Amino acid sequence: MQRRTPALILAAALSLGTLAACGSSGSSGPSGSDGATTTKADGSDTKATVTPVSEPLTILVGNDDGYSAEGIDTLVTALLTLDDVDVTVVAPLTQQSGQGGKTTPDTELEVTDVQTKGGYPAKAVDGYPADAINVAFDELGIEPDVVITGINEGQNLGNLVDISGTVGAARAAAKHGVPALATSQGTTSFDYDSAIPFILDWIKEHRDDLTAGKVDAGVTSMNIPSCESGEIRGLLEPEVADTVENAIHDQDCESTTPEADLTTDIEAFNAGFVTLTPVPTTAN
Repeated sequence: MQRRTPALILAAALSLGTLAACGSSGSSGPSGSDGATTTKADGSDTKATVTPVSEPLTILVGNDDGYSAEGIDTLVTALLTLDDVDVTVVAPLTQQSGQGGKTTPDTELEVTDVQTKGGYPAKAVDGYPADAINVAFDELGIEPDVVITGINEGQNLGNLVDISGTVGAARAAAKHGVPALATSQGTTSFDYDSAIPFILDWIKEHRDDLTAGKVDAGVTSMNIPSCESGEIRGLLEPEVADTVENAIHDQDCESTTPEADLTTDIEAFNAGFVTLTPVPTTAN
């Protein structure tokens, strides 16, 4: 089992230098594709290299709680703090929890222009969570580097992943050949802000590979506990439990259970750890 602790400080903004060509009657300044040449006071030439602009990271955001949910708004607001990102929101029109990977066959679904709770433009699809992702790809022509779903109202652990609309939407993305991160916040309260550092850390860790298309089209599930007392203990990457027993349970962030004894996502999560687990791209 691997443990990682998130960096709580966002990455510093990437600074792009602007080259000013200083010309005078005594200077020679031909420009090339790889930089600009200026003349120093002693008459010698100096060539400055232009730093290439990186490609933006394109992110498609969906969920199962509906476009107006607090969790998706918190997620979008946080994603927009990253440099060079292009964020598109396509989510269900209404609450669709527990719908898994259901889709609506042979029906043209209504798509409405809406805004998230915080006012960010979004598309609302009158269908299931997976429908919204399919519409984004098949009808709206969105071509993201990664799909992020959530932040869900409630954890998705163990066998619950097969009935989770949050995971179902992520699986729809994988079927389109795009990697997806499904994010879920624990009950009984929903401390969405506590999830943000872990989500942003995951993006920053994988960003270069995501933009280069080097990440497999799989589904990763991240569950973040809500601590009534104490603090999140860190991040673990345990196995997914083959059960639903204790999958909906209060989280004890003051637990002292040793990490070595927390072998499944349910055990680790209930003991106050964020869990990061790959899940199958299809339901069992």
